[in-house]
Amino acid sequence: DHHVNYGSGSGLQDRVAFVQNDPGQHDASIRLADLQVSDTGTYQCRVKKNTVAVHEVIVTVQGEPPRP
Repeated sequence: DHHVNYGSGSGLQDRVAFVQNDPGQHDASIRLADLQVSDTGTYQCRVKKNTVAVHEVIVTVQGEPPRP
């Protein structure tokens, strides 16, 4: 549907974007920016073209990387 559903109160609106400008061109990959420990959880990707495909991914954020 060319949009991301962030869920309620997730705080992801400014940190999630499609990798490609037009996900209808066979790549609906997303990028999560500035990950935080609170982002740990199960994320669901639902792609609807001719049929609906659903895939769940578990993301675990363990902590901030050391600063260079």
